[in-house]
Amino acid sequence: MQVKPLADRVVVKPVEEMEVKKGGIIIPDTAKEKPMQGEIVEVGPGRVEDGKVISMEVKKGDKVLYGKYSGTEVSIDGDEYLIMRESDIFAVVVNS
Repeated sequence: MQVKPLADRVVVKPVEEMEVKKGGIIIPDTAKEKPMQGEIVEVGPGRVEDGKVISMEVKKGDKVLYGKYSGTEVSIDGDEYLIMRESDIFAVVVNS
């Protein structure tokens, strides 16, 4: 199934967090922090202001940082994604 977001929304695949062990104790999934980094898998066409379409600053494949509670969690074909507005994205991660 393919999802095409509307307006200024993006579909983000959160980066999977590795299992953390401290002192031999395995931290359960429910106690782990939510990831705040992910990869954009789809982008909408952009938002409309004064009858003009303002194009998106992010693109498919960008690695981004976003707020801890940003977006809406959805499950598509058994994979977890977030759908959020472009304004919920804080930064694009650039590898130098």
